[in-house]
Amino acid sequence: MTSDSVRDAFSSSSTADEVLAGVDLRDRSAVVTGASSGLGVETARALAAAGASVTLAVRDTDRGEAVRAQIEGRTGNRRLDVQQLDLSDLDSVQSFVERRQVPLDVLVANAGIMNLPARQLTPQGWEAQFGTNHLGHFALALGLHDRLAAGASARVVVLSSSAHQLGGLDLDDVGFERRPYDGWTAYGQSKTANVLFAVGAATRWRADGIAVNAVHPGNIRTSLSRHTEMDPETTARFDAATWKTVEQGAATSVLLAGSPTVDGVTGQYFEDARPADVVFEPADHGVLSAALDPTTADELWDFSLEAVRR
Repeated sequence: MTSDSVRDAFSSSSTADEVLAGVDLRDRSAVVTGASSGLGVETARALAAAGASVTLAVRDTDRGEAVRAQIEGRTGNRRLDVQQLDLSDLDSVQSFVERRQVPLDVLVANAGIMNLPARQLTPQGWEAQFGTNHLGHFALALGLHDRLAAGASARVVVLSSSAHQLGGLDLDDVGFERRPYDGWTAYGQSKTANVLFAVGAATRWRADGIAVNAVHPGNIRTSLSRHTEMDPETTARFDAATWKTVEQGAATSVLLAGSPTVDGVTGQYFEDARPADVVFEPADHGVLSAALDPTTADELWDFSLEAVRR
């Protein structure tokens, strides 16, 4: 599949069901983090509707069980389970990895936190947005690598955001210990790290048959944006005309997770269910070239390895 044909297959208004129309995922297994609300629910539902077995990796297992029952009722798919996972806590990530001892075909790194109004730390002492959005998923993907490699043509989908343009990566001060803390800058840094992780993992894991891509789902009104709604100035940064439904927002994730139209695609950033343009300064659309830089990706990889293993 060429880049142009992938670009022409779907659009910003495509839904999760539309990008998986006619796709049979009954032989595929998936883990979706943050699958108890918002995009995670729709992503898990769409994959289940296509026949995949899906693990809902969630902090609150009671909410997860309610979602599992809802998805089973809507899709008739009973190959669903709920597992506890708190991505802010690397001990919780390790526990999840140890429980997952069977091959895995798809990991959707969907969970995240956004624009925390005050600096917070994870149990291991990392700034919460970097620690949760990046390090938690980095440790999860790294821990599940062998399970992914044991499958056939495995895929990792990492949810980034256009907000990666709001904050670059500062490995000398990821925790805002020396520079003033700003919620949007911290969020942007974590989303830049998500893209760079996809670049680094794609290079390292290509020979293992694992494709890794980053996605921007679009602007969707979910619980993730609860802190932005408290701040009219930051809410105004988003163009009201670009809001998507949850069904449209999950389309890019499930495209990379299950559609045959992207077979062999790895190390890219997608938005609106198509490869994004590379831009060199902040813009309404596209991925900043700095977020795709392989040297920075290598530096982040080494930093993250030390961070999760210390």
